[in-house]
Amino acid sequence: MNPTPEPAAHAGPFEMRAVAVVHSSRTEATDDGWDDETATITLLEPFTTEALRGLDSFSHIEVVYLFHHVDPERAVPQSRRPRGNTYWPQVGVFAQRAKNRPNRIGISTCQLITIDDVTLRVHGLDAIDGTPVLDIKPYLVEFAPHSPVTQPLWSHELMAEYF
Repeated sequence: MNPTPEPAAHAGPFEMRAVAVVHSSRTEATDDGWDDETATITLLEPFTTEALRGLDSFSHIEVVYLFHHVDPERAVPQSRRPRGNTYWPQVGVFAQRAKNRPNRIGISTCQLITIDDVTLRVHGLDAIDGTPVLDIKPYLVEFAPHSPVTQPLWSHELMAEYF
């Protein structure tokens, strides 16, 4: 059994800065239809094309971003029914991908279409216009699960129209 870590050793705050910004036709975080979206991600200074060298060899990227329109005070600290749907179970914040998270961090795997200078054109990114990007990573199949993936029926229902 691992001892409980000292709270001060792991407690925040942690400082992060945006490495890029999203430009999208979507200005509000609506729940569905993200597969219709093509967006761009533009690097911020001091990052240059050198930071993207070799990324064009990958078909997909993982984008880590901040839900910047979510009020930190609205974060759900424990559990709720996804989308307020009374037919779905009450589940903890860490058992769903809602935007009202303790650290407001989102992650999305999307298709990389092109790179032009410091701008990436992507498909299927579920982030709105002006979203600060915290990190960009190439998607590697080896990081995909190595065992069968399971998830509850309600989550399939929730995602039916998402992409």
